Amino acid sequence: MAHTKARTGNDGISRRGLLKGASALGGLAAGSGALTGFPTIWAQNIKDVVLHHAGPPVTAIPQIAAQATKDLGFTVQMQATENADLLNRFLSQSSSIDCADVSLTASKYLVGRDVLQTIPLAKVAHWDKTLPLFTRNTYPDGRQASRQGISPYNVIYATGPDGRKFSDHPTEFLTGVPTIANADTLGIRPDLAGRPITSWADLISPEFKGRAALQDQSTVGVIDVAMAVEARGDIKYGDKGNMTRDEIDKTIKLMMDIKRSGQFRSFWTSFDQSVNLMASGEVVIQSMWSPAVTAVRTRGVPCVFQPLKEGYRGWGYTMGVMKHVDGLKLDCFYEYLNWYTGGFEGAFIAREGYYSAQPENVRKFLTVAEWDYWYGGKPAATDILDPYGKLMEKAGRSRDGGSFDERMGNIAVWNSVMEEDRFLTRKWNEFISS
Repeated sequence: MAHTKARTGNDGISRRGLLKGASALGGLAAGSGALTGFPTIWAQNIKDVVLHHAGPPVTAIPQIAAQATKDLGFTVQMQATENADLLNRFLSQSSSIDCADVSLTASKYLVGRDVLQTIPLAKVAHWDKTLPLFTRNTYPDGRQASRQGISPYNVIYATGPDGRKFSDHPTEFLTGVPTIANADTLGIRPDLAGRPITSWADLISPEFKGRAALQDQSTVGVIDVAMAVEARGDIKYGDKGNMTRDEIDKTIKLMMDIKRSGQFRSFWTSFDQSVNLMASGEVVIQSMWSPAVTAVRTRGVPCVFQPLKEGYRGWGYTMGVMKHVDGLKLDCFYEYLNWYTGGFEGAFIAREGYYSAQPENVRKFLTVAEWDYWYGGKPAATDILDPYGKLMEKAGRSRDGGSFDERMGNIAVWNSVMEEDRFLTRKWNEFISS
């Protein structure tokens, strides 16, 4: 895995070096998960600090909080909320949250509303380990990544310390630090599909009439739809992640016709619904999440997260800090942020099928067999277990889609909030209820 070089000032001293020195003075090797002797007064002060970390259930995991609490000396409490309600919590209950997993799409609603405060780049210990896909919108081989939709590069930099606007180029202030990402595609039942699936267009193929399903979320479902109709040649989009009104109209009209033909068995809203639709055989091709595909396989049912020739739909999260956090609690947040991106959390979520924005740190917390399977795309040398010790894959299997570079290196469009979001939401609701 390639990564960016450490940023340096005019004196040639890297920020990374300064941060390491500052951390040593504070008594914590940032991100190492090992206390090395805080000054007594610091340890006494932080023991009563409680950081409230809010996120969706796939990231706000109690076991991660428990390990952070053990390693850092203050308490981290996870607050898990489904995505549909999480944004409302950020906007209306931000005072009850200290730090948050902010999706790239949610950042469009939060930045500029005095909900989040910026994170100075100088406080981030692992910036040099954060992939250039997130920090510069480039791949390790120098290729430019897709900026269709909301790519991380579009939303992680703020124009200044007030954090009121996004910057279109790197700055010294961040709206959040990239943490988790993945490349999504369609889930299929290879035993029931009857033929190889190679294109997003197969989602709307009449061959699968009554056996296809979509995620009922306008910002995600419509991009899956756009990938399918563009692949079939019906519409050519300027930017699938930011459609014009005319493109939205044409897309929804076409999808209403496809829906009326009986193409879709269901429109799911939860992880469990998607798993049950596939495991039961009611659906053979659908929008799906990587861990949901694995959940089907753990039931002994064949299921594949299918690579498609047009590429993947990407998404990601950053860790942000709420505006009200200050003083000692803010100091603790930075220690937690640097612990969180230091490898343990990334290894935990790797075993669920997600990627970290700092993969080289994660490597230290995975076995060689786990790293080769999850990131390297190699056949598993041993049985692969989930974070809770349950069998996920048997030895010999390879991860669907191959390596990290093959998957994250082939993103066609990122999840998005479009400029015509309100119009899209209205039209999508018309589509679902038609």
